[in-house]
Amino acid sequence: MSTTAHTQSRTTQAAAARKDAGQDDAVAISGVRRSFGIGERAVKAVDGIDLSIRRGEVVALLGPNGAGKTTTLDMLLGLTDPTDGTITVYGQRPVRAARSGVIAGVLQTGGLLSDLTVRETVEVIASLHGRESLARVSEILERTELARIARRRIVKCSGGEQQRVKFALALVSDPDILVLDEPTAGMDVTARRHFWDVMRADADAGRTIIFATHYLEEAEQFARRTVVMHRGRIVADAATAQLRANLGGRTLAADLPAVGAEELVRGLEQTDGISDVRVDAQRVTLRALDSDAAAFALLNAGAHDLEIAAPTLETAFTALTED
Repeated sequence: MSTTAHTQSRTTQAAAARKDAGQDDAVAISGVRRSFGIGERAVKAVDGIDLSIRRGEVVALLGPNGAGKTTTLDMLLGLTDPTDGTITVYGQRPVRAARSGVIAGVLQTGGLLSDLTVRETVEVIASLHGRESLARVSEILERTELARIARRRIVKCSGGEQQRVKFALALVSDPDILVLDEPTAGMDVTARRHFWDVMRADADAGRTIIFATHYLEEAEQFARRTVVMHRGRIVADAATAQLRANLGGRTLAADLPAVGAEELVRGLEQTDGISDVRVDAQRVTLRALDSDAAAFALLNAGAHDLEIAAPTLETAFTALTED
């Protein structure tokens, strides 16, 4: 088969996969384990996970270093095979889905050819996906804010700029699923903001996005669903807002009244749904499942300067991953 015919075939396969993917699950992971090493020294990077991701979802994968996030994404992209279990991408093996352009990734690891320019790098990869992808090179450079440095050699690009080049390469095949491993590492604040603006537009257009990040605020602001991993296992999987709300309610803080402070604190400590009551320099802080009721009790007893804070994803993440 000629190179042109081969790339056209792969483009056709990618289009067919998107068209025929009538099933709701874009990604299906079942009983997956991945170990490195043998015998007693074997390390379980992923220790039996089940996960399904629906078409068009935006999912954040969170976890401390060594939780298994990168290994999971590598298996999803077909870069490594699971020791046990199965992974399918629109019903295909990950390797086949990646070759056909249905799934693509932006990874932390993996180098770029330092002697090529930014444009040449994108054009080389685009040429593997046929004329349609080649025709989109200029558009991709604009979307990833690389047009102004298109003639710059990769070796002269900063870490954040090289990360954007990898992002451009992932967009070449117009993938249905985009996998991102720490995608904004090395980017400055402005570049990070632009990156997520592009991702929001892609998500609104129906692209499935799966990303691992250490920036909890990115997951909180962008992901509609959050999966938390710890020691190779999934310890939480829920809508991001629900994950926040399910862990401890809201935090309240107020200055205690001059009279009856001790009685008020004792009453709070004995109230169902209120926990972590602490007093420091006549200011009480607590966590309440019903923040309205707790606020009423405080104000009714004469407390003042009341502050109420919603739970954050960081709070949930810490609670789920601490030993």
